Amino acid sequence: MTELVILVNEADEEIGFMEKMEAHEKALLHRAFSVFVFNSSGEMLLQQRASEKYHSANLWTNTCCSHPRPGESVAQAANRRLKEEMGFQTPLQKAFDFVYKAPFDNGLTEYEFDHVFIGTYEGSIEMNPSEVQAHAFRSFDTIETMIQAQPAQFTSWFLIAFPKVKAWWQEKYR
Repeated sequence: MTELVILVNEADEEIGFMEKMEAHEKALLHRAFSVFVFNSSGEMLLQQRASEKYHSANLWTNTCCSHPRPGESVAQAANRRLKEEMGFQTPLQKAFDFVYKAPFDNGLTEYEFDHVFIGTYEGSIEMNPSEVQAHAFRSFDTIETMIQAQPAQFTSWFLIAFPKVKAWWQEKYR
């Protein structure tokens, strides 16, 4: 099945569609989302990407992320992928968005207008092994220590988004 992404401009206005791999090969700006889920202790749910992923395999990152499909809202896509990747649903709220560009060693480039969603969850996690190989709840302090010790263990977008999410969380919950 061909997976299309939504091409956008810097204002997140839709300008067309393109096959996902082609958009990554050509480094074209497209719409994406990142979901960050926390438990009641304020620990972030991280996932370790599956070894079969076409880029950033085996790296740690936020709870889930992907791209909305044509005709699908970003919020609908975030809820869909959370269920597909982590096996649960929880209410999500839009926190903020940002644009980032990250080239990879395999010739692909992520150039995304990334919508960030936040949720809380305490139940069971039934991760999809074709997407996720491990998961863990970690505190902001623990994640910062992990990043300082081994930044190459994390996805490029997580390294950009993490301080933004931390600042948003502290503003909201202090």
